Amino acid sequence: MAEELNPFKIAQEQLDKAAKVMKLDPALHAFLREPMRVLEVTIPVKMDDGSVKIFKGFRVQYNDARGPTKGGIRFHPQETLDTVKALAAWMTWKTSVVDIPYGGAKGGVICDPKSMSEGEIERLSRGYIRAIGRFIGPEKDIPAPDVYTTPQIMAWMMDEYSKIVGYNAPGVITGKPLEVGGSLGRGDATAKGGMYCLREAAKKIKLDLSKATVAVQGYGNAGQFAHKLVTEMFGAKVVAVSDSKGGIYCEKGLDFEKVLEHKEKTGSVVNFPGTKNITNEELLELKVDVLIPAALENQITGKNADKIKAKIVLELANGPTTPEADEILYKKGILDIPDFLANAGGVTVSYFEWVQNINGYYWTLDEVYQRLDQKMTKAFWDVMDAMEKYKVEPRTAAYIVAVKRVADAVRIRGWA
Repeated sequence: MAEELNPFKIAQEQLDKAAKVMKLDPALHAFLREPMRVLEVTIPVKMDDGSVKIFKGFRVQYNDARGPTKGGIRFHPQETLDTVKALAAWMTWKTSVVDIPYGGAKGGVICDPKSMSEGEIERLSRGYIRAIGRFIGPEKDIPAPDVYTTPQIMAWMMDEYSKIVGYNAPGVITGKPLEVGGSLGRGDATAKGGMYCLREAAKKIKLDLSKATVAVQGYGNAGQFAHKLVTEMFGAKVVAVSDSKGGIYCEKGLDFEKVLEHKEKTGSVVNFPGTKNITNEELLELKVDVLIPAALENQITGKNADKIKAKIVLELANGPTTPEADEILYKKGILDIPDFLANAGGVTVSYFEWVQNINGYYWTLDEVYQRLDQKMTKAFWDVMDAMEKYKVEPRTAAYIVAVKRVADAVRIRGWA
């Protein structure tokens, strides 16, 4: 049977599987299958040539039983409401699995930022905040950066919201530059949190990371930092990396600084001297100890899961593995650390940023990393315990941990 790759249907299917195992109350299950609020907005933007272009944007607040909703904003030409709904659902489970007092949300604008000037992107960013301004706030819904949005864009958005409410409101958005209330450690937080999970996973399967080989698919923020940190923290050897244009492989290992310099100069990692060009598909199937998908969703599917040779898959991307692939990896004995656990470092440090904004008191980098390590390590072993207890694969185990916390909050509040 062909797989259904609609991301929201996949998110629902993953929830259904966990609900069945944990015998979740049917009314609670039905409530948690759908977002609580979906907002669609129209944003007129004056372009540099004087014309006005109309953009469509979304904000989905999936569930706020455990606290204000939290989730990134994507600027992407292929953005869809179903993708935003799926990501908002995953954010709900992500904040819950690491046990921070948030619900899940997500936002997006259908646009191609690569073909827009900085001025046009700023006007779009401010227009989006004006459109959703009444629905967000430090106690309501706190956005953050995601695909093709940056700390600078967050600063414009925070500034626009501050204008609307009439006072400086840094706590409305996270992932901001340090100068306007950002947190130390936010830049590499997603990858850093993933590394703490990887360290614990290596202990679990008795893998010596200092001798491990690693392949990283995707060379955006998470992928680049994963390359840097896996080498710095553990002495592992990264033998392959890729971006949207293709990948490179070198058995001797790839030097992070040099690959990054090449990408910044040429726009891609492809054709890096001394390496063999490979496709993204080939990278996934390499014989490595650790595979890090850090690109887009639906990369490991029922078609290629059987060809994955890694011992650990660390999902830094959102939704890179389909439900059909989950079962195959589990049966093969591959430890797949699911996305909403593996990449929860970003939202955890975003939470720390919000706490610092609200208190007006800022932490050192060591304090941020230490608190992140505690959160990620505990979350990893919570999931491993559920995996042993229920005899399920890691994603379903992570869902069981997360869904139970949200379901309990919904029940205790008397919603369902």
